[in-house]
Amino acid sequence: MVSLKKKTMGNKEYYYLEHSFRKGKSIKKKELYLGSEMPENIEKIKKEFINSIYKEKWHKTLEDIKRGFSKEIRSMPKSDKAKATESFLIKFTYNTQRIEGSKLTLRETANLLEEGISPKEKPVRDIKEAEAHKKVFYNVLDYKKELSLSIVLNWHRKLFWETKPDTAGKIRAHGVAISGSKFTPPSPVELNPLLNDFFKWYSKNKDKIHPVELAALVHLKFVTIHPFGDGNGRISRLMMNFVLNKRKYPLLDIPYENRNSYYNALERSQVKKDENIFGQWFVKKYIKENKRFLKP
Repeated sequence: MVSLKKKTMGNKEYYYLEHSFRKGKSIKKKELYLGSEMPENIEKIKKEFINSIYKEKWHKTLEDIKRGFSKEIRSMPKSDKAKATESFLIKFTYNTQRIEGSKLTLRETANLLEEGISPKEKPVRDIKEAEAHKKVFYNVLDYKKELSLSIVLNWHRKLFWETKPDTAGKIRAHGVAISGSKFTPPSPVELNPLLNDFFKWYSKNKDKIHPVELAALVHLKFVTIHPFGDGNGRISRLMMNFVLNKRKYPLLDIPYENRNSYYNALERSQVKKDENIFGQWFVKKYIKENKRFLKP
């Protein structure tokens, strides 16, 4: 909880922000001095102060997760690592496709990707896109260079070549709307400048921002640009995991059952133009999904 405080010293008044929190059995306070006059942009300052508190609190936890994950990976035989990756792939493919309307169940996805058994009476498109997603997922994990527009277009092309060959790997030339969302994606004429800015931003900040926050921002920024007619969410979630994998953090799967909170966090960030909303949701989700690595 952050509150605005005022102190009087002599004949002058001074303003500051105060955050109280419990550490062990005691109450600690963190303060930010504002000056002798109330800043006009106090709400912006308050948001930045809150965000800095969250970062300070979460960074150690995220590093502990990475440490626990690395320790587990080092102790696993090669075959077990491959099996663990395949297990994640199946759940990730099921959830990322299901969020976008796929009719395949988790068991059907597992049978398809593990045994090559196609489910009966399910859309051929869902089957082919699940199979393509498996290939692209492994391409993402194996890719050694950094993110670029050419590799993202390549992943999109591979993902949709069999189901949407007319748009696979192509930037949209038409307007789009997101069903049920208050956010309207950029117009086609805005896309190239926005994509150029995105990859410049990534190149400039990829080593300055904490990897988990970077993954969140890559996802948010790219899906907000919405450069494709279809598949923006799937590509953004693959890019998110590219960032995490390259920096040796556990991957993240966003379960279909949690889609409402996921959509709400995205939409609120987009409508309010506040990246911290999705960033905080993402980090909380990431810690919750990876708490097994926080071993004493």
